[in-house]
Amino acid sequence: MRKRLELPPTKVLLFISSLLVGFLAVEYFLIAFAYQNPSSWFDPAFWAILVFISKRTQVKLPFSAGMSHLFVIALASSIALPLWMAPLLVFIFSFDIDTGKPSFPWFKDLFNRTQQAIATGISGLVWNLTTTHGQIIPGSIGIYLNEGIGIMLASIAFLFINISAVTYVIHLATGATLRKVWFGNFSWLWKSSLILAPVGLLLARAYTTPLIGGWGGFTVLFLMLLLYFSRFYWEEKVKLEEAFDNTIEVLVQTIDAKDPFTRRHSERVAAITAHMAKRMGFDDSDIKRITYASRIHDIGKVAIPDAVLLKPAKLDRGEFEVVKTHARRGVELLKPMLPFLAKGVKEVILHHHERWDGTGYPTQQQTTKIHPWARIVALADAYEAMTAGRSYAQAKSPEVALGEIMGLAGKQFDPEVVKIFEQVWLEDPLWKDREVFLRAYSSPVPSLELPSPYSPEPVSATLPTSN
Repeated sequence: MRKRLELPPTKVLLFISSLLVGFLAVEYFLIAFAYQNPSSWFDPAFWAILVFISKRTQVKLPFSAGMSHLFVIALASSIALPLWMAPLLVFIFSFDIDTGKPSFPWFKDLFNRTQQAIATGISGLVWNLTTTHGQIIPGSIGIYLNEGIGIMLASIAFLFINISAVTYVIHLATGATLRKVWFGNFSWLWKSSLILAPVGLLLARAYTTPLIGGWGGFTVLFLMLLLYFSRFYWEEKVKLEEAFDNTIEVLVQTIDAKDPFTRRHSERVAAITAHMAKRMGFDDSDIKRITYASRIHDIGKVAIPDAVLLKPAKLDRGEFEVVKTHARRGVELLKPMLPFLAKGVKEVILHHHERWDGTGYPTQQQTTKIHPWARIVALADAYEAMTAGRSYAQAKSPEVALGEIMGLAGKQFDPEVVKIFEQVWLEDPLWKDREVFLRAYSSPVPSLELPSPYSPEPVSATLPTSN
């Protein structure tokens, strides 16, 4: 049977189609504006190879986006080559080698190539108008100042088109707000990109002013080595974050393994939380992060003595005070990574034992002052504990646990969160019965997938497909 052509959601497909029309219009305008053949066809071949190689340096960002070294190459080629040629090279040679695979269908690749080609064409036009058709500062010194201003304006144009297109398509595909996509991926990018923008001008000038062997390409290749070093630095940063995730996973599993009554506790809390967050209208990015937060909400218990944590009898007042410190200890444990954690993760760890009436711990916050994520995790945590039982307390049935939670609405739990919980509970989800869940469910810790504040490059998007 012939495989059906995979398509994105309709609104995403329409947006990609409009970008393709926009690219053709930009290319037509550039040819009409200032058509010029390259001095040698070896020149576009060289820059085409650099475009192809730079695309292979892509690294991941949150919200299903990625970035590569194409930004600098696109700027340099738009200066070194005829106006119409640079965007065409970017469109043709910035293809992804994974295109056609289930994880990377054709429309993702088409979107990335098209929006980056448009950004390249517009940035080249801005450069041309600034430095050739209308010098801002007259005089011999003004030539250099004009080029500096030109490359900055060209960079701004490229980044504005590139980031706007990616932000909007991720918004269409995932439902994440434009503000969230911007701050999650790109709020740091424009500053560092403008700092690196002169490298594009340097590459172009190095190519047209040979210093080694009579060919500027040697100098360009040497400078590219310095750029790729920053990419390897980013890879090390990613490895560090992955190691952090793995360490957290080991610690969480250690807590669960100590006591059969808490086995898979964090995973079940995460499953309940994710289900509720989805029903409450959180977008995909928030669901992912609140699930991560719920997965590690009890991380501070690794600092609680086993004699207290695993006591087979009910805790006395002093022991309970020790256990209550796990919320603050969890934040202290993760302190080195707090700048990289999504907003809300710290609040879940610290406040998942606060109560709606203000009698919880550790800070006695109440009502809506408690972070929304923490309110959800607090309820999920309580339900899991009720139905899991302890060595000194028999597990409650799902029905009894639901009744107790409903009775505590407005006291221990947010009344609106309780209503949502009742709705999803009545759908008979997998997590409703603990034994059913333990037999069927297992999941790894979600990756942080945080952006680097050090690698200013063009971004691309990865989009979900339609059903």
